[in-house]
Amino acid sequence: MNESLRIGMAQMRVTPGQPRINLLHAQSYIEKAALAKCDVVVLPECLDIGWGDLRARELAEPLQGTSFQMLALAAQQHGIHVVAGLVERDGEHLYNSAVFIDDQGGLLLHHRKIHELAVAGGIYSIGDRLAVARSKLGIVGISICADNAPESLAIGHVLARMGAQIILSPCAWAVAPDHDNHIEPYGELWRRSYGKLADLYDLPVVGVSNVGRIENGAWKDWKVIGCSLAMRGDGSIAMQGEYGSDAENLYISEVPLRKIVPLGDAVINDISQRGHRDF
Repeated sequence: MNESLRIGMAQMRVTPGQPRINLLHAQSYIEKAALAKCDVVVLPECLDIGWGDLRARELAEPLQGTSFQMLALAAQQHGIHVVAGLVERDGEHLYNSAVFIDDQGGLLLHHRKIHELAVAGGIYSIGDRLAVARSKLGIVGISICADNAPESLAIGHVLARMGAQIILSPCAWAVAPDHDNHIEPYGELWRRSYGKLADLYDLPVVGVSNVGRIENGAWKDWKVIGCSLAMRGDGSIAMQGEYGSDAENLYISEVPLRKIVPLGDAVINDISQRGHRDF
């Protein structure tokens, strides 16, 4: 297992309702991250169709459909692990899902978002399970966007207790059309949430948002503004992406993994020696 990871943070533009365009764009970011010698590249939430887009009802695919296969092929071709958010069709249900793909194109972990915002509740069903992946990179937990919000940090607590050495999180961070970042700088909510997990568990968290605009639904015309964030387990910021609906870029962050002591199938991370902590 690695002691740290070199992470590509693909703050890419997502074109709403255009999965083919978005998947080709994602493949280009996978290639760029591999050329930059990254161990893993993290892509945004619902990168195929766009978060909250009502066209998901017609466009969503089963888990290992064409979109997944395009990501898996790029991972295999370029020898890099990939974490990506996709809209998943399962029978009559749609899920806001994420996949962790290894460097041979195999599926290591599949997560369905648990804390979906009410404005998207008419589109996505709610996930009902958590897991970590024991990979050659380390023990990886996957969450999606608001799964890491202050009111749902129990998800991060569980992943930490399962032994996660890092949480990788596809996101779609959006603001109202009239939001002024100079008056109200974006990102403090996520810095607090990620910082809580760092404080309790020495657990690094990396969230990667797309950029662009939401074209329909409850948040029509809202801006998706990047600001992707990588926080180390000591609470320091390894990387912060630029703000803006046009702020597309690949960011590279070097993040030490949480140190754990395995005991059979269990994991010990004794926080009792680090002073009092409020859960």
